[in-house]
Amino acid sequence: MKRYLILEDGSVFSGFGFGAPTITTGEIVFNTGMSGYQETITDQSYNGQIITFTYPLIGNYGVNRDDFESITPTCKGVVVHEVPRLANNWRMNMSLDDFLKRKGIPGISGVDTRALTRRLRNKGTMKASIVDAADDHAFDQLKALVLPKNQVQQVSTAKPYPSPATGRNIVVVDFGLKHSILRELSKRNCNLTVLPYNATAEDILSLDPDGVMLTNGPGDPEDVPEAITMIQGIQGKVPIFGICLGHQLFALANGAQTYKMKFGHRGFNHPVREVATNRIDFTSQNHGYAVAADSIDNDRLLVTHIEINDQTVEGLRHRQFPAFSVQFHPDAAPGPHDAVHLFDEFMDMIDDFNRREK
Repeated sequence: MKRYLILEDGSVFSGFGFGAPTITTGEIVFNTGMSGYQETITDQSYNGQIITFTYPLIGNYGVNRDDFESITPTCKGVVVHEVPRLANNWRMNMSLDDFLKRKGIPGISGVDTRALTRRLRNKGTMKASIVDAADDHAFDQLKALVLPKNQVQQVSTAKPYPSPATGRNIVVVDFGLKHSILRELSKRNCNLTVLPYNATAEDILSLDPDGVMLTNGPGDPEDVPEAITMIQGIQGKVPIFGICLGHQLFALANGAQTYKMKFGHRGFNHPVREVATNRIDFTSQNHGYAVAADSIDNDRLLVTHIEINDQTVEGLRHRQFPAFSVQFHPDAAPGPHDAVHLFDEFMDMIDDFNRREK
């Protein structure tokens, strides 16, 4: 079935439909990962976005039951150069085509994804549609699209839920979390309580947590002002670790500013330098916003990590309180596990804080 990808700048890319037989609109972005498409598609940070995969063959090992980062993906569409006619892997439960059909997500294959990626790098992310006809009506509908401002609300849990264990008591504030964050905390025997994005400081402190995790999530951090107020109410009272959107919210809560990047970081080959040691980690990333370096109050926050390619701020630590954050995903999934030690540093921070309080 012939299908078209149209961009708000007037570009048209033709291809063939797979996945759900529906049309869709959203913000189009590109991901540079060579594998891990299942984890990418089910990452809630892609809420409302059409994902372009730069690797030319996507879907060759199917979809399995173990690699979900969320149960119900909320991306708007998938763009690939080639999807295989036959997928095979010993863990496979279904093909990518079947999975997208079940989840109501349309895809388009046969696209020149190199040309598309160059366009997005040159002009930046933009609105796009996957349609059956690239006519004036389709472009009018695309131009009329207003990107949502309540993306975190769409993907956050509506009610608190536990993941019991006998170790440190960790509150996880869900802004669109990846399951891999919960896996890493569970590996460390943490007793987890997951709260909605709009949990207050009082809600959190009433659970007597040993630490608070601020998770990843989609969209503009300035669209979640209640989270900024919450962070200001808990920092200094309990150790905090922020990841991705959690990092940006932590920065905003401490007086810094954020900005929308031209095309963002999406993939798992991003080199990050730890300032104190010059250690280089290759990291998994998925974000379209970043912390403005010139807005950081150096008396309050210390920059701990820098992205080597574009020098964006990738890590912060509070100078007075036990709190730190990183822009990348130390939990990876997919991607390298170079930075997974940060979860152990969070555990050490909690233990040090508890010893001082006693």
